[in-house]
Amino acid sequence: MNNNQQKWAYLIVLSLIWGSSFILIKKGLVGLTPMQLGALRVIITGIILIAVGYKSLQSISKNNWKWIVISGLLGTFFPSFLFAYAETEVDSSVASILNSLVPLNTILFGFALFKITTTRRQTLGVIIGFVGTAVLIASGKQLNPDQNYFYAGFIILATVMYAINVNIIKKHLQEEKPMAIATGNFIAIMFPAIVILLFTNFFTEATLNNPKTVTALGYVLLLCVFGTALAKVMFNKLVQISTPVFASSVTYLMTIVAVLWGALDGEKLSLIQILGGMIILLGVYLANRKKKKLKNYHK
Repeated sequence: MNNNQQKWAYLIVLSLIWGSSFILIKKGLVGLTPMQLGALRVIITGIILIAVGYKSLQSISKNNWKWIVISGLLGTFFPSFLFAYAETEVDSSVASILNSLVPLNTILFGFALFKITTTRRQTLGVIIGFVGTAVLIASGKQLNPDQNYFYAGFIILATVMYAINVNIIKKHLQEEKPMAIATGNFIAIMFPAIVILLFTNFFTEATLNNPKTVTALGYVLLLCVFGTALAKVMFNKLVQISTPVFASSVTYLMTIVAVLWGALDGEKLSLIQILGGMIILLGVYLANRKKKKLKNYHK
């Protein structure tokens, strides 16, 4: 399988895995607090990756460890808590749609921080994408007046972090092994996650003996094994064999999967929210579309 075939295979599998992660977060929050869920997600995934990929750490260049740490914080640690808090107020399907801002933010921050050039079409796509975001949030407040859509800001902040992380991997960690990057990420962020979990009263008898907690832990385990550990390694590989924008475009394919899960769980989307989501996806499409090359015909 060549690189072109590989990148599309990775993109589709990641869309299915990450598209299911939003509903798993929602189910996990039934028996866990956002802080507990975020911390457990980091700790359990870290244990899995360290057990499997510890030997790969030897291949990491000493000069790249600072980027490994930054990548771990921006690509996993903070977003794990931000999404958990966001989904206490925002439906999982809406969270997934807002998450599709990642490719647009990848372009913005690739240009602003990493001097990656951008085109007029990409700039237009960014503008359209943010218009769709505004429509989605405004309509969501009307459809679900009991939900606090201020929490949507947590998702937007997470997409900024994801976007910066994608550019860091592409620019500074291109030569490192995907497994080494993922394992190094969690080596760096596991300790603060353990400290946070210790301060959440998770280890009290009332929490551990709660049937809802046990069920929630099952969802978190699925989230860790597939949505974080496996997907993290696959995504690092995808960034290396493609471009930052192509890799981040997984966010709008996984939106379809997440919305379907949300619908099965009884979540409602208004026509205006669907329109807002389509506007975001249009912006992403324009930002990703390559300019067609004109052929010269000599008669």
